[in-house]
Formats: sequence, C-alpha cells, structure tokens
Amino acid sequence: VQLQASGGGLVQAGGSLRLSCAVSTNIFAINFMGWYRQAPGKQRDLVAGISTGGYTNYANSVKGRFTISRDSAKNTMYLQMTSLKPEDTAHYYCNARLRLSSGGYADYWGQGTLVTVSS
Repeated sequence: VQLQASGGGLVQAGGSLRLSCAVSTNIFAINFMGWYRQAPGKQRDLVAGISTGGYTNYANSVKGRFTISRDSAKNTMYLQMTSLKPEDTAHYYCNARLRLSSGGYADYWGQGTLVTVSS
C-alpha cells in the first residue's frame, strides 16, 4: 500500500487548508485510516481517523474545526482544516492500517506534508 499526501502550505491564522492522501489500493479494503501530525520536538499524534464503516474520531484539539472524509471513487482521503491556529503547525502524515490474517496490523505511511499557520 502506498500513500501520497499533499495540500500542505502556509496559511494565516483563521484560514483553511485541505489535505489529500491518495491511496494505491481500494480504500474500503483498509480497516482504518487516519491523519497524524508531528510538531518539532514532539511525538506524532492522531488528529483524525475514519474506519471502514465510516466511523470518525478526532483529537479534542481539532474537534469542530477539522473534518476527515474519503472518496472511494478516487481512493483518496481528505482532511479539511478550518479556523487554523498557529498551534496546528506541524508535519501531517496520512496512515493506513490493515488487519493481517495473523491477527496483527500493518501500518503504512505517506510522506509528511507541512502545514504552517502564521499568527
């Protein structure tokens, strides 16, 4: 599974961006997909996730501002970010998690896309 993230950039506080993650396989074959972010000197944390069944979850810090979605026809996942804050500045990574027949999981990562929010 290959993932290609795009859409990062520089935006002023209060602005919006939409990140995209193109997936090389049928998106519904993936058990869980998510967006993570990592700021300098900090750990990588889950921002938003979506399951095969469409259940979504969000980090408390982005609830009401970010929306995760997917387009099965394009095999693409999105993260719509609104009301951006300087603390949202980070590298954003898309992730795909597949359940293995052995019972474990395999994680696949896209390259990071940098989001910079100026105050």
